[in-house]
Amino acid sequence: MASTLPGSHHSALIIAEKGAPHSLVSRVTPQPGPGQILIEVKAIALNPVDAFQRDHSALIATYPTVLGSDVAGIVAGVGPDILSSTFKLGSRVAAYASSYFHGSHADYGSFQQFTLVAAEKVTPLPDSLSFCEASILPMSVSVAMSAWWTIDMPRDTKYAPQDKRAMLVWGASTSVGSAAVQTAKSMGFHVYATCSPRHHEYIRGLGADRVFDYQSPNVVSAIVDSIKEDKLSLYQCFLGRGDLETITTILEQVRGDNVARIASAPIVPPDARQVDGVVVTFVQTPADPVEARGYFRWVFNEWLKEKLATGEYVPSPHLKIVGKGLEDVDRALDKLNQGVSGSKLVVEL
Repeated sequence: MASTLPGSHHSALIIAEKGAPHSLVSRVTPQPGPGQILIEVKAIALNPVDAFQRDHSALIATYPTVLGSDVAGIVAGVGPDILSSTFKLGSRVAAYASSYFHGSHADYGSFQQFTLVAAEKVTPLPDSLSFCEASILPMSVSVAMSAWWTIDMPRDTKYAPQDKRAMLVWGASTSVGSAAVQTAKSMGFHVYATCSPRHHEYIRGLGADRVFDYQSPNVVSAIVDSIKEDKLSLYQCFLGRGDLETITTILEQVRGDNVARIASAPIVPPDARQVDGVVVTFVQTPADPVEARGYFRWVFNEWLKEKLATGEYVPSPHLKIVGKGLEDVDRALDKLNQGVSGSKLVVEL
């Protein structure tokens, strides 16, 4: 069922062939098939991978393609098997809308007015969230949750304060880092986090128990001493951005007899130091399609829906609107390439 008529058209920002720049074109608006939702896009959040794909023709399987990953908008159509009680036409949603998961097919990317998304990667929104706020949620939450899956942490993990379990989040002011702070806190961890001093208060507000300056020459001893002072057990870490060697050194000193696990959002360098008892794994999702659908369904249709409704999870980091249409996406990506700190860039449609 769809509110758009067959043969309708919409504006899209496409890359026609390898090495080509973005071009604004008119595309036929697709109709949702089984398991799919058609979203009228109202806001797009930008991620470093979007700029990387544009600039290096990377992670693209076929052309023409539409890039982008994070959107919020309105349900404009649902597949024949989607219950109307779950996703109603006109309802407000956020979605992990990346063509990467669909062989780069242009019907699925975020940089367009209408996009198709698998239903398991869509979450309903409470009225309290704007489209711009909601657009910064999908990838960051997915990466954080994937990190815990990567290091074999059960989804029902829930520690009590007396369990004295700590989680180290390195690069906590990034979108994925701030999501890791919030999700780790929701599982009962004492959260240790690193970021620039100007973001310390904000990260503490998201739930971090202690925040450290990652640029301090004494950061290793400061964290190690704090773990001992707080009598905590630390052998798990999320790396959102930063120095893998420093984190490895910390875990070497505090892991005890446990095998330490680092979930790394950046690709692990091939020359990274190998240390007995410290395992570094690139963040990933289940490879099996059936398991992956179940995993995303739990993350977006269940967990995030509930946490947004109760206010236990909030969009992070700070939102910065940098455009008002698809024509502004390239300028926003260029701004992202120049470097941002503690903020997420969003383009409104």
